[in-house]
Parts: sequence; C-alpha cells; structure tokens
Amino acid sequence: MSFRKYQRVLAIPRVLPATLFMFVAGLPLTIMTLTLSLHVLNEMHRGYLDAGVVGTATALGFAVGSPLLGRKIDRHGLRPVVAVCGTLSTVAWMLLPLVSYPVYVCLAFVAGMFTVPTGSLARQFVASLVPEDKRRPAYSLNMMLMELGFVIGPATGIFLITRYSATATIVGIGLWRALSYIVLYKLNWPTRSIDEVAQDPNRVRPKLRTWMSARLLSVMFVSAGALFVLYGTELALIAVLRENGEIAFTGYVIASMSVASIVGGFVHGIVHRSWSQAQLALAMSLLLLPVALFDGVWWWLLLALLPTNLLCTPTLAAGSEAVAKLAPSSVRGEVMGLHDSAYRIGQTLSAPLVGFAIDSFSPAMGFVAAACGGLVLIGMAALCNLWISEPRRVV
Repeated sequence: MSFRKYQRVLAIPRVLPATLFMFVAGLPLTIMTLTLSLHVLNEMHRGYLDAGVVGTATALGFAVGSPLLGRKIDRHGLRPVVAVCGTLSTVAWMLLPLVSYPVYVCLAFVAGMFTVPTGSLARQFVASLVPEDKRRPAYSLNMMLMELGFVIGPATGIFLITRYSATATIVGIGLWRALSYIVLYKLNWPTRSIDEVAQDPNRVRPKLRTWMSARLLSVMFVSAGALFVLYGTELALIAVLRENGEIAFTGYVIASMSVASIVGGFVHGIVHRSWSQAQLALAMSLLLLPVALFDGVWWWLLLALLPTNLLCTPTLAAGSEAVAKLAPSSVRGEVMGLHDSAYRIGQTLSAPLVGFAIDSFSPAMGFVAAACGGLVLIGMAALCNLWISEPRRVV
C-alpha cells in the first residue's frame, strides 16, 4: 500500500484545487442545521419542537433542491445556476436573523433549497475530471475530506456560537457561502469531460426511463441505508453516554469514530479490489448490531464502534463511484442531486425511528434500530436488483 494512487489522481489538472476548494466551501454546511436550531432556542427563546421543525424544513429544502439544481446545471451549465441560486441563498441567509419564526421556517427551507449542493457538485467534478479507472481513490479522498469537515465544522460552529452568538454565526455562514459562490463562478470548473461534451454538445436530456434503472435505484436505497445507520449510531451513542453520565466523553468517541472512518477510506482508495457498495453497507450494518452489548463503559463502546466506522467512508465512496458510472453525463448533475436526496431521506428517517427505539426500550437498543433500519433499506436495494429487466429499445 502506498500514496501512489492518490498522487496520480491529484496530478490530474484541476483535481487538487477543485477538491480543496469544495472542501473549504462546504464547511459551513456541516453546521447549518445546528446553527439555525440554536438561533431558535437561544435568540428566539422557543422550544426544541420549534427547533426541530426548522431542521426538518432545511433538510427538505436540500432534498428538493439538490436534484432540481443538478438538472439546471446539466441544462444550462454551472455559472447561471451559481449566479441565480447563490444570490437567492445569500439573501435568505442575510434575512434569517431579522424575521419572525413562521417566516424563519420558510426562509430556512429556501436557504436549503437554493444552496448549491457542494457535495454532489464535488462528486460531479470528479466524474468529469478523473478517468473511470482512477475514480475510486478520487472519491475516497473526497469522502475522507467530508468526514474531516464533519469533525472541524461542528467544533468550530460551537465555538463561534458560544463565543459570539448563533445570529452572528448565521451571518458568517451567509458571507462564507457568498464568497464561495463568487469564486466558484469565476473558476467555472467543468461538469462534463471534453469527450462527453463532444458526444452531446447540445445537452439533450434523455428520457427518464433510459437512465433511471433498477440498478441506480438500488444504489440510492443503499445510500439511504448507510446514512440511516450513521445518523442512528450517533443518536444512540449520545443517548448511551447520557444515560451513563459520561456525556463529557462524547467528543473522544466521535473523534475516534471519524479517525476510523478516514483510515478505512484511505485503505479503500488504494487497494487493488474492494467490496461493492452493497457489501460494505451490509457489513457496516451487521457490525453495528453487537455494539448494543458494550454500553457499560465509554471506552468499551468506543472500541466496539471502530469496526463499523472503518466501513463508513468506503461505503459512501463506493456509492459515489457507482452513481458516476451509472449516470449518463447529460443528466449527471440531476442524478448526483438525487443521490444527495437519498442521503437526506436516510438521515431524516433515522432520527425518529431510532429515537423511538431509545425511548421505548433502552439507549443501547438505538444501535440495534439503526442497524435494522439500514438492513431494511439494503434489502429494498436487493429487491431492485432482482427487478432489473432487459433494456428497452428507444425509438
């Protein structure tokens, strides 16, 4: 094993600056929901239910907006979408601290809907810049940076909110994103390769039935299942540590989980052959089941969570690689956006269902619920694979 595969990918023109820029530009998104919710709690002096409604509105905005914005990028190119959506999103962020709660909820939806999806756009850049046989290390690197962002972002966000206020942090997020849009508009990286542009210069959108295959739906279900497992695991972890009076060790456990995930992603990117997305997600879910038996002491819990988290980044990277392979270049933005929406759906489903298991049984049962939810969605993906039919002739 060596860094050589990563060196070859980063040596491709524009890959390194695009990867680093999208990482930096996406950092505010890791604290978006947290900041909006804490503004409701601290500055508006409302309850957790109201804060949860704002979080749901933001997630719905992302889920609706990602495929729509991706489709517009496919049709019109990057610059027009960045100009229009960047302006609308920035205006929404600037107005958020000034409005009443009902308008705040609507603006949170608008801010989510018109936020240019950094994650799916970064994966689109990889698909357009990196040859197919080199995409595994490219997507592994992308997902490792995303994992790192979810370590840096929330810690920085909590510091800013406690040091200043949630209102000031909201304004900071809006300004950061506005600057990112200006730079992205200026750089205008390609979303399709030169060969893909030559094959379809008019950006003709193929009919839905020609690309929305059962195999692609399968990848979406597995992706939703992976996020169900990941977010359910974090919720169950916090519940267990709180029940044991060890909430102060949360940071140590989550940091260890992130390191394990990054290590797993690094190995996934350099091995000659790796498991498929479905195999990785299945193993990740099954390895989470026995974690419920190690809820007594925080460091036992930490060790028990390491195996499943080693597969976190590889699972996400394999999903991105599969989507890039299955999506025609003329609808790649839309498909990448749908992939983002699948992530959001898995995340949104996880919180209430895992929370119900924690409240009804015990905090440790949250791990079982997270694993079972992931297995159900992976099972639905398997049904999609069984449903694959012969391709139709398009007239």
